[in-house]
This record gives sequence, structure tokens and C-alpha cells, in this order.
Amino acid sequence: MNDFQAAFQWVLSAEGAETNDPNDPGGLTRYGISQRAHPKVDVAKLTVEEARDIYLNGYWGPAKCRDLPWPLSLYVFDAAVNQGVLVAIKMLQAAAGVAQDGILGQKTLRAVNARDLPDLCAAFMAQRALRYMGTRNFDLYGKGWLKRLFDLSFYPV
Repeated sequence: MNDFQAAFQWVLSAEGAETNDPNDPGGLTRYGISQRAHPKVDVAKLTVEEARDIYLNGYWGPAKCRDLPWPLSLYVFDAAVNQGVLVAIKMLQAAAGVAQDGILGQKTLRAVNARDLPDLCAAFMAQRALRYMGTRNFDLYGKGWLKRLFDLSFYPV
């Protein structure tokens, strides 16, 4: 199993099959793909294979997870899915100590590769937790979002 496939399986298990929470601005969501974020997709009929393609081309690729070491690639991918690609990249840049321009280029990759991987992973997850705490609906979903981070931190690597 490659890194993307392992990350995809983790996200599928974290997201679940289908939800339509009236408090969630994403609306109908299937396999973590929300109707609001993907208005051209018939989310009600979305297959796992279609979700896989959306995740690969809409999140894994744009967040350049293939260029990151495992498990950081998993953590950044999950952040891209749950918090947005641009946000995920900026949180990685903050954790790596470089300017947060939202472009995961050579400067960011050099900074990532120069850091101790466990330390960088912990710093990235701390950035995610802080971001969640300032997110709308933290009072409703915060416990679940933070649990997601802890679950992810214990994912076997």
C-alpha cells in the first residue's frame, strides 16, 4: 500500500459514510466530501472510487503530500481535507518556521527536511489544534476535532 492509499483509508474511517448535520455548513457529506465544497458532484450518489479521485486530485496533490515524509504526509493530507489545502500548507510552514505564503515550494520542503521529523509532526499537530480552537462551531465540534488529532497521532506508522 502506498502513502496515499494508507492516508485515504485513514480519512475514510475518520469521516464515515454519510452525514447531513443541520449545524454543519458543509451540508450533505459522503466519505468526507461535502456538497458545499463540491457543488458539481452529486454527493448523494458518490462512490468510494469517486471520493478517492477527489481526494487524490483535490487534496493530496495540491497539498504536495507526495513530497513529504510519512507520517507528516498523512497529517498534512488530513488537515487539507478537514481544514482546507491552503490552511494545511500554512500550518506546515508555521511548524517548519518559514513564511506562511501558502506555497509549498522548495524553501518549505528544505525547512521540512531539515527538521527532526517527530518534532515537526508534533509542532504541526499543535498548529492544527490551535486553528481548530479558533474555528466557528468549536463549541459544537471541538471535542470531535481534537479527538481526530489524537486518533491520528496514534495511527500506526
